[in-house]
Amino acid sequence: MPDHDFLVLGGGTGNAVAAAAADAGLDTGLVERGRLGGTCLNRGCNPSKKLIRRADVVESIRAADELGIDASVDDIAFSDIVDSVSETVAAKAEAMAAAARERDGLTFYHAEGRFVDERTVEVERPDGDGTDRVAAETVVLAGGSRPTVPDSIDGTDETPFLTSDEALRLDSLPDRLVVVGGGYIAVELSHFFGQMGSEVAVVGSGDVLLDREDRDVAERLTEAYREKHDLHLGYRAAEIAGDDGERVVTAESEDGDEIEVRADRLLLATGRRPNSDTWNVSAAGIETDEKGFVETDEYLRTSVDGVYAMGDIAGNYPFKHSGDKEAEYVVANAVRGDERAVEYPGMAHAVFGSPQVASLGKTEDQVDDATGVEEYEVGTCAYDDTVLGAVLQAEGGFVKAIVGADGEVLGCHVVGPEASTLIHEVSTAVAAGADAETIAEAIHVHPALSEVVRGAFRDACGVGLSGL
Repeated sequence: MPDHDFLVLGGGTGNAVAAAAADAGLDTGLVERGRLGGTCLNRGCNPSKKLIRRADVVESIRAADELGIDASVDDIAFSDIVDSVSETVAAKAEAMAAAARERDGLTFYHAEGRFVDERTVEVERPDGDGTDRVAAETVVLAGGSRPTVPDSIDGTDETPFLTSDEALRLDSLPDRLVVVGGGYIAVELSHFFGQMGSEVAVVGSGDVLLDREDRDVAERLTEAYREKHDLHLGYRAAEIAGDDGERVVTAESEDGDEIEVRADRLLLATGRRPNSDTWNVSAAGIETDEKGFVETDEYLRTSVDGVYAMGDIAGNYPFKHSGDKEAEYVVANAVRGDERAVEYPGMAHAVFGSPQVASLGKTEDQVDDATGVEEYEVGTCAYDDTVLGAVLQAEGGFVKAIVGADGEVLGCHVVGPEASTLIHEVSTAVAAGADAETIAEAIHVHPALSEVVRGAFRDACGVGLSGL
């Protein structure tokens, strides 16, 4: 049985931990069943945002006449676009695999792996002839997540459907696509396929899209999507049916109203689940919560001595950037022995639909429900109230700042162009310990788009000149 000093399970963000362990002189093993780079590189952030960038360009061209520019989209080479993105991603993954195979001190097991005991994993042999057991004193579980297919939807065993994994690699554009779900994947891929030329219908159980975002933001996003897509909100998908020619989604509302939505392709965008079951963590005695996420303490240690967990499988935050931060802590704690409790200062996230959405901290509803928060101020600033924002076809876009009585930034929410960039002004300030008034009074380049952020904080803090 091959033994290592250090073993990493999962080659997404975990590959950075494996490389650091090998560089520190530890005999290190890395187990990954698929391509290195994990979900983000191969099936998530990387390919989706490359594709969405094309959708953004198409949308801008189609809206050019609003700025007095005569332009049109005459053709979209859909399959070429998808092929180009897929090839770029595959090349990056292969380069990472080649580097892993050549790295001193690192053994790369490109194979399926499952726990069979504490700190012991069974992996398939490269030739397919049996398995080997691999053990280590220290194990890092970075096993990721996968799309959820709800048991509550009948027909999933008989009816062809897409998840985000397959939707990012379609070789032909659907004439009509029905998307089941109302979260970030549904929002982003509806935007992509809609701008590529598909008619998109969305079936979501919430009364708004992105219902975990601040309510004002979610309502604005939903309003924008209703203008472009066929929305069926407040309906929970109960059954899917169809064959290669047609898909039918049957959905029901809480009061018993039933609808059928038809399309030639179907995308289930109903969330993600941790891969703890596929890694068979129960065999190692690793404790999980009721949703299957591996439970960790403040040092990212699991219930088993010498086993750490990070990223999607641990469920602290479902973002690549939080996984990257956790990797830094795991290297400090598990590789270097310099134990540090994990912190997420200024943690923010973004949804790359149209309009973009970005968020940090609590929503207003969460602030209302929080204990110990009795007084707070809300400030807003519309894109149209700033010079550059007014030119960006951002009608209805705004920034919302939620500020505590002591000046603490309780939350910030953005809906509009470049929201994913604008939120970093606030996340950087919060990480540095700045209060809301510091953001409000900071000198901003005029007429940069970031003035919309300053405007929201000025409104919340009651500072700045009002003018005529």
